[in-house]
Amino acid sequence: MGENEASAGKANVFRAFDRLVRTTAFRLTAVYLALFIVFATLVLGYTAWHAHSLIDAQIQEQIQAEVTILGEQYRQGGERRLINVLERRARRLGTALYLLLDQKGDSLTGNVLLRSSPSQRPGWIESAYNWPDESEEYARAGKFRVFELPSGLRLFVGRDLSERDRLGDVFRRARRFSILMALLIGAVSAFFVTRRVLSRVDGIAAASQRIMAGNLSERLPSSGSGDEFDRLAAHLNAMLDRINTLMSGLRELSDNVAHDLRTPLTRLHNAAEDSLRNATTLEESRVGLERAIEESSKLIRIFDALLMIARAETGNLAAALEPVALDTLLPDLSELYGPLAEEAGMPLTMALEPGLSVMASRELLSRALANLIENALKYAQTQAPGAISLEARRQGDMVEISVADRGPGIPEEAREKVLERFVRLDKSRNAPGFGLGLSLVNAVVRLMGGRLRLEDNSPGLRVLVVMPNFEAP
Repeated sequence: MGENEASAGKANVFRAFDRLVRTTAFRLTAVYLALFIVFATLVLGYTAWHAHSLIDAQIQEQIQAEVTILGEQYRQGGERRLINVLERRARRLGTALYLLLDQKGDSLTGNVLLRSSPSQRPGWIESAYNWPDESEEYARAGKFRVFELPSGLRLFVGRDLSERDRLGDVFRRARRFSILMALLIGAVSAFFVTRRVLSRVDGIAAASQRIMAGNLSERLPSSGSGDEFDRLAAHLNAMLDRINTLMSGLRELSDNVAHDLRTPLTRLHNAAEDSLRNATTLEESRVGLERAIEESSKLIRIFDALLMIARAETGNLAAALEPVALDTLLPDLSELYGPLAEEAGMPLTMALEPGLSVMASRELLSRALANLIENALKYAQTQAPGAISLEARRQGDMVEISVADRGPGIPEEAREKVLERFVRLDKSRNAPGFGLGLSLVNAVVRLMGGRLRLEDNSPGLRVLVVMPNFEAP
């Protein structure tokens, strides 16, 4: 039992480690760590190489200065004077390295013994050496300049390289220590960063599971730090709010359609059944068919309006927006509905501020304003006839297009409600319609970046379409 538990524990640890390693945060941290190590290695390597070059240059300058002095002594006094000078200088502490060999390679004077072959050609060499009284087991490194004198003697002048080698050791230890510390700090950082990222991702995944299980009121968690996870959660939560709103609207639409379409469907069914049972002549059958066609036409208009509202609310028509000049749109509407208004005893007046344009779909905006005018004509007939006004004016950066009538109006507490689908007030139940006009207008105006506002016209209703003013560049 104990072995099984130990095996299970090891398996869990391995799975947890494998999960950490597979995360993007861990991999990015590893990549950054590798880049840092490469960068640190290159910097330390360049610094060590540069320091090595500087020390070499300094040693060569010192050796060259010694060579210049010894050369002058040789020109003044020959070999004997050179040997005397070398013996004096070799006895000084901390002095340079000297060695004078005869033609056979035997030492005439100097303070070093070379470990390599003394038969070196003139030029710069690096060779191991010992002090004369020092054991050969301990070798030092030195840099020498080799000269061959006219008499065949070979002169070695050099400097010890222990300082340069110690500096190289310092840089090598620093490089190893830096890589080790970078690996240690990187591993700890990767662990904590990955754990934090995983905890955020797990929280989002858990909330997503609850949402997919049907809890549409659930929202993705946010830490309040404003990091990329918070921004992602905010956008996804906004999307979920929109989806929830659309789902609620769909449920409400389904309920409204089932409720409000029952009557016209029942009338259509009864008209067809009555014609089938009672019609005895061709004329009676024709009348029954005409009634059925009239009811079906009403249903088609309802579904057309619902489709237009759905398309507007989902924003599928936003790409069709273009500058629309109200100087041409409103006069066309006034010319189209003016005769109908005159016949109804409610003249249509227009007041238009020149030079106004909005970003809109001309077809949709025209249909929305036409719906408002038709509503004014339909509902204002229940009161004493009065003028219907169509106006457009600038208000700051916005354009207000208004349609006002002298009808019964809408109470202030019901003005938000009538913008929903299939909503009709009790006092307008006897008027023809399905309660979709204002809902369609509201959806279209919102699509085009505007808003719909209902106001009291004292008496009557004043409907305002408020949209941003478009000014050509």
